[in-house]
Amino acid sequence: MADVELRHLATMAAIVEEGTFGRAGTRLGYTQSTVSQQIAALEKSVGGPVFERPGGPKPVRITPLGAVVLEQGRGLLAKAEALADAVERFKAGDGRIDIGTFQSVSNVILPSVVRRLRDERPGCDIRLSEVPDGPRIGDLDLLFHDRPVEGDVEYVKLIDDPYLLVARPGDFPDGPVALKQLDGRPMVGCHPTCDQLWMDRALADAGARPRIVFRSPGNETILSMVRAGLGWAVLPWLALQGSGTRSDDRLRIHELRPAPTRGIYLHWPARSSRSPLAVRAIEIAIEIATEIQPT
Repeated sequence: MADVELRHLATMAAIVEEGTFGRAGTRLGYTQSTVSQQIAALEKSVGGPVFERPGGPKPVRITPLGAVVLEQGRGLLAKAEALADAVERFKAGDGRIDIGTFQSVSNVILPSVVRRLRDERPGCDIRLSEVPDGPRIGDLDLLFHDRPVEGDVEYVKLIDDPYLLVARPGDFPDGPVALKQLDGRPMVGCHPTCDQLWMDRALADAGARPRIVFRSPGNETILSMVRAGLGWAVLPWLALQGSGTRSDDRLRIHELRPAPTRGIYLHWPARSSRSPLAVRAIEIAIEIATEIQPT
């Protein structure tokens, strides 16, 4: 059975559909002798005749063995056609891509990446997942994170993302605010596994120890508590983009001095063959990062 070839099965299916070897050969672009040779090779592989040949112009009849071969052969031909189609889609840039992301990137950079990919390749399958703290590339094609991740990966730094102070109007004078001015004042913070560890170190280095009055991993929840007057917050520039914060008259955004900054990185598996879809996604992410770079 190892000698059965897809072309032999395709020829057999054409004969059944056309009724004669001659018409099948015309359809496939083969001579009648070539059709006969392929069926002979198929019959040798399966160990018996697949057609009864009445001779002349009369239609051939499929044998019981031939019916079994045809049924299974059509399944193989369908799978082969699906494989060829998938390969062509892959080469053309369609197919599937799995992307790991986190909150700030999901709000700003990633939607633009997804929109442009789908505009350029409507048939692509884009799968997104929020990654935990300390992520690894695993089975992902691409991974966004706010620092380089461990493992056998390559990466590009997309942007430097500065932290900004968000408070109510009048809580601080207009303009930049020194970190040491935050000492002892009520702060709405992130969970320790989020940006808070970074901020705790930056504040401590500046001699500031604010009072944490509430913690949440959700940026919108943090902003809501600032609006309510519970305290001020420090959030990355990227988290405030597209949130409507700058036009909210209940909030004021201040630069910090010195300005704590994190990097935004895009990773992919090292030494692996990247699909055209992944390559294009990386290009788009870099283009978007250049467009939105904080000034």
